[in-house]
Amino acid sequence: MEEHKENVGKENDKELDEETLFVVSQTFKALSDPTRIRILHLLFHKEYPVNGIAENLQLRQSTVSHQLRFLKNLRLVKYRREGTTLYYSHDDEHVMHMLKQTIDHACHS
Repeated sequence: MEEHKENVGKENDKELDEETLFVVSQTFKALSDPTRIRILHLLFHKEYPVNGIAENLQLRQSTVSHQLRFLKNLRLVKYRREGTTLYYSHDDEHVMHMLKQTIDHACHS
């Protein structure tokens, strides 16, 4: 246990490189938008096509597509093709865990 604490301390002493800073800031930017939070929350347990997300969240399909493109560029969502339909699901377990913890925190405040 003590060895783990030492290693964590050494990692935290390192200066963050520009790419890491950019990815972290973009991830928080993604999570700062209520629509994107709603989409990720919906995708937590199940995959959906764009029209399924739009219907469930009562959003326009164009709005959902725009937000999914943003999330996909950050590798927070992925899709699989079945015929002409794209099914979206989350693609980053760490971010989904962080989102769930934040939602739980907000619900218990």
